[in-house]
Amino acid sequence: PEQPVISPVSGHIYERRLIEKYIKENGSDPMNGEKLGIEMLVDVKASALVKPRPPSATSIPAILKSLQDEWDAVMLHSFTLRQQLQTARQELSHALYQHDAACRVIARLTKEVTAAREALATLKPQAGITAGAYIAPAPQPTYGAEAGPESAIQPMEETGMSEEVLQKLQDKATLLTAERKKRGKTVPEGLATTEDIKSFKQLASHTGLHSASVPGILALDICLKDTSKIVTGGNDKNAVVFNKDTEQVMAILKGHSKKVTSVIYHPEDEIVFTASPDATIRVWGVETAQCGQVIRAHDAPVTGISLHATGDYLLSSSTDMHWAFSDIRQGRVLTKVSDPSSQHALTCAQFHPDGLIFGTGTEDSMIKIWDLKGRLNVANFPGHQGPITSIAFSENGYYLATSAEDSVVKLWDLRKLKNFKTLQLTDKYEVRSLAFDQSGTYLSVAGSDVRVYLCKQWQELISFNDHTAMATGVRFGHNATFVASGSMDRSVKFFGIQ
Repeated sequence: PEQPVISPVSGHIYERRLIEKYIKENGSDPMNGEKLGIEMLVDVKASALVKPRPPSATSIPAILKSLQDEWDAVMLHSFTLRQQLQTARQELSHALYQHDAACRVIARLTKEVTAAREALATLKPQAGITAGAYIAPAPQPTYGAEAGPESAIQPMEETGMSEEVLQKLQDKATLLTAERKKRGKTVPEGLATTEDIKSFKQLASHTGLHSASVPGILALDICLKDTSKIVTGGNDKNAVVFNKDTEQVMAILKGHSKKVTSVIYHPEDEIVFTASPDATIRVWGVETAQCGQVIRAHDAPVTGISLHATGDYLLSSSTDMHWAFSDIRQGRVLTKVSDPSSQHALTCAQFHPDGLIFGTGTEDSMIKIWDLKGRLNVANFPGHQGPITSIAFSENGYYLATSAEDSVVKLWDLRKLKNFKTLQLTDKYEVRSLAFDQSGTYLSVAGSDVRVYLCKQWQELISFNDHTAMATGVRFGHNATFVASGSMDRSVKFFGIQ
């Protein structure tokens, strides 16, 4: 049918012209005779019929003509598509050139901004340290190149350890040893008991100290004079000084060109030390948030720093296989030493409480004990597997705790020079930081979680699983009344009695 319709009475299809004529004459469906009206018919939506070709188009010449016409049309369409493709290619090439040029401009401007910020951060180096008896250094030639990290590849010259410095170290050690003997007979007043430690809960968590775009806190330290003050070093190249009582950021220290992996808060003065893989150690004034000294003791990433008990000298270790002893007041490197018997990078460094000996950890799993005055390696402690990650001396001066990438913490007796205890942690536990409290009663371990052990019995008192990523730094507050920890989850958490 040319115009098909359906009868809802019988369900048959009819030609509209014919069925309308039949209905007018009979008023019923022709198939079953039931009553049917024209308005009841339903149109069928169908494509138009293709009429057969006229007889003139069925001859061979006519078919060839038709094929030729179709071929010509296809060729013209193909030519048009090729033209459009060529135009699109030219436009795309032009757009890519413009994008490349824009990227180069952005990269240049970013570099200029970074250089300007670096120059601004160290514009007034002597204004950075104002607290205590800090002696402003005379300007040094290397300070002029402060605009970029490339200047860090030129370490400072050694100036040597004078008799005056050696005598100062000896006097301090003698004084500290006498004080330690007095303290060792009594438990500090107000020290948290084991029951207190076991009842510790999370008191606060702060995640806004460092950038969220480059997450991770890599180091943490507490000011001994005022344990409400915390300093953290981050993946975002900044160090942040934070007051836990007021919950306020006191200073943001910007200047390193790479992440900050080690931080120390001076126990007496408002001074902070930071170290970074950019091969520099920076000395900051907290009140001004300015860099007062840049110590270039190494020509490779700095892996660890430790402050001497006098508060005037800094020990540093590096992947350049050297340790260095620097005067922070003058910003000078006094001595720089490597171990000729071991060609391995140093991974951490820590002063003994007396300050006359110190320990370094190496990439080949060795802990080395050094005599500072003689600059000699006096003892080696093998036994770990993997690079040493952290070392900590107890306040009593006898114990040394060490960790590596082997899921254990080893305790060494410095009097007998031997390993007397190994704390076996859970399988694949990663230890990133060790810390004794100021009385030497408790040891904290940070890594896959945060744990506190009772010294002498070496009994685990409590573990905290509040961090959602690796814990990288841990410290005790005054009298072990709280524990602070930093983590790769960008948070600083405080644990104590609620």
